[in-house]
Amino acid sequence: MRACMDIPKLKVRIKKIQGQLNAISEMIEKDVPCEDILIQIGAAKGALHKVGQIVLEGHIQHCVKEGIEHGDADKTIADFTKAVEQFSRMS
Repeated sequence: MRACMDIPKLKVRIKKIQGQLNAISEMIEKDVPCEDILIQIGAAKGALHKVGQIVLEGHIQHCVKEGIEHGDADKTIADFTKAVEQFSRMS
């Protein structure tokens, strides 16, 4: 699984998201206007979605390709379809 992901790139993005979430928590504590908090929530959600896209792209490039070329293509496609379905529910 690790072979299909750019771990350092993902860790940097996740650290940024953690910072965004901490900032949102602080905004709530400081009684920042709701509109500003919602903007930051949207930004964090977009950043998390991008992490999912990176993982999905790596999965396609490595795991799906490998499964189709050297494994059970039907099972690989079925598993990939489930993964895309789960990811699309996050949006």
